[in-house]
Amino acid sequence: MKISEDKIVSLTYDLTVEGELMEKATKESPLTFMYGMGMMLDAFEKQLTGKQTGDAFSFTLSPEEAYGERNEDAVVELPKNIFEIDGKFDDTTIIEGATLPMMDASGNRLMGSILEIKPEMVVMDFNHPLAGETLHFDGEVMDVHTASPEEIAAMTQSYEGGCDCESCDGKQDANSCNCGCQE
Repeated sequence: MKISEDKIVSLTYDLTVEGELMEKATKESPLTFMYGMGMMLDAFEKQLTGKQTGDAFSFTLSPEEAYGERNEDAVVELPKNIFEIDGKFDDTTIIEGATLPMMDASGNRLMGSILEIKPEMVVMDFNHPLAGETLHFDGEVMDVHTASPEEIAAMTQSYEGGCDCESCDGKQDANSCNCGCQE
């Protein structure tokens, strides 16, 4: 069976950026997604179109095909008081390197990484961690099959409700995984 619309696809891969391993899906914990549902990057899916179980793949996605170029306007300083709980700055959660779910003025959910904590401000980066990067994937298609009603329900719930994949440790972190949890 070939990878096409509405097929369940399981695969292994190594994702490298400039020769550095960034993410890995293994035989024990493969990436599994429904093709054509919008769970993965369009360019990622296009590279897999027509492949079958056992097929190897190797391809590169430019920043434009992946997460876009870095946007320096997405690095912002926010007043420290918005991170207060009961009038006290939350220094257990708000630490450099942490990634937090945030909401903009329009109610859109965003993930932001804390770059720096200043005396009165918190510097956050709302770029995807892989923005501006060229992504290289090497892997193998482990399985392709028609989705059962149960799999469709599970995929829909996972896609709408958060990550289920190992690489995300079960956390809903759309900015740091490629397991189908992207917004």
